[in-house]
Amino acid sequence: MPEFNWRSANEATCEDLEAVFDAGGARKCRCQALKVPGWIWRDTTQEERDEALLEQSGCGTSGSSSSTSGLIGYVDGEPAGWVAVEPRENYPRIWARQKAWMRMDPDLDGVWSVTCFVVRPGFRRQGLMYELAAATVEYGTKVGAHVLEGYPTEPVPGKTVIWDEASVGLLQVFLAAGFEVEASPTLRRRVVRHRLGATTPDAHPA
Repeated sequence: MPEFNWRSANEATCEDLEAVFDAGGARKCRCQALKVPGWIWRDTTQEERDEALLEQSGCGTSGSSSSTSGLIGYVDGEPAGWVAVEPRENYPRIWARQKAWMRMDPDLDGVWSVTCFVVRPGFRRQGLMYELAAATVEYGTKVGAHVLEGYPTEPVPGKTVIWDEASVGLLQVFLAAGFEVEASPTLRRRVVRHRLGATTPDAHPA
């Protein structure tokens, strides 16, 4: 059985981060779609996105950076995947775009958003997304998050989902990690939450 482990990106090398992002749409987007207040392809250059990912992740700092933007998953020691997870307020696009369902309970404290998954070719269809989703729960507990929130898609039964479409996460992956559906704002998109600790009095029970 392959061995899976993970580490926060600020405890990983930039070479490991680059290895995960060196394919497909991730190579171009660099997990910046929700980090840019405007439209990513109009308002940023590739160089700016490249630099932003390295800075936000804190890679190559051997943990001396106190913050990061995600986790890197390893299979038998090889960097194989990425999941973006950090405080919801760190995503300007969530607050700027006309999708109120991405900012439910805006005054709720301690909400961390799980926004993006990347799995390297060669490691796909091996359940790695499930491992990464579970890692966010472990990490969120470690850093003191109160609520983890995701915005996955629920595939149409029998329809194949292309990888870039699945980058927001699949509903069944979040459910397997203990998340629960909070809202179904569109035919296929869901808002899911995992309550990890204390929340404000206004928090709604699951």
